[in-house]
Amino acid sequence: MQEPLIIKAQQVKKIYRSGPLRVEALRGIDLDVVRGEMVAIMGPSGCGKTTLLNCLAGLDKIDEGNVFIQGDNLRDLSDNQRTAYRARHMGFIFQDFNLLPTLSAVENAELPMIISGTPPRKARKCALAMLDRVGLAHRARHRPAELSGGQRQRVTIARALTNNPAIIWADEPTGNLDSETALDIMDLLCQVNREQKQTFVLVTHALDIGQRAHRIIHMRDGTIV
Repeated sequence: MQEPLIIKAQQVKKIYRSGPLRVEALRGIDLDVVRGEMVAIMGPSGCGKTTLLNCLAGLDKIDEGNVFIQGDNLRDLSDNQRTAYRARHMGFIFQDFNLLPTLSAVENAELPMIISGTPPRKARKCALAMLDRVGLAHRARHRPAELSGGQRQRVTIARALTNNPAIIWADEPTGNLDSETALDIMDLLCQVNREQKQTFVLVTHALDIGQRAHRIIHMRDGTIV
C-alpha cells in the first residue's frame, strides 16, 4: 500500500514584480510527494528550483494555486501561523549552513527547540543526541569557525532534525563541500531518510547527488518537464 501524500502542490504560480517588470518564476506547478520519499529537484540555474522549494515550505507566498502540507493548506495560515507550522513540522538545511557564529555547535542545534518552547534541559539533551547521531558529539562545544565545512553541515543537519520534523527541505546541501565530503553528507541524509522515514525535498545541481534520491524532478523555465 502506498504511503499517504505529505506534499501536494496544485497549479502553483509565483510572480516577481519590479516596477513594470514581471517575471513568472513558477508557471502552474503540480507536484505530489508521498510520506517518506526523498525527492531531488534539478535543472539549470534560474529555472525556479529554489523558488519552488521556498514556496512549498511556506517561506515565500504564492500568487496562485495551493500548497497542502499534511493536508493543511498553507494559504489558509497567517504569516505567524506559517512560521509556527514550520518550526513544528519542518527542518531546513542550507548550502551556506546559516549557523550563528557566536553559538557553539550544540547551541546552534538546539535553537529550533528553544524557539518552539521546549524546556532548555530537554532541548540540550536532544541536541547532544542529534550531534552524536551525525557523528559530531566530540565537537559539541566548538563554534562554527572552529569546524570544517563538512562538520558545519553536520551541525546544520542535527539542527534540522532536533524537532523530529515530518519534512526536511535541503537547498544545495552539498554545494559548498568537496566531492568526498558531499558524498559523506549524502550518505547521512539517505540513512536518516531510510531509518526515520522522514520526507526529504532537496535542490541540487549535482547529478550524482540527485541520483541518490528516490525520484528526480527536472525543472526548466518555471515548469516541471
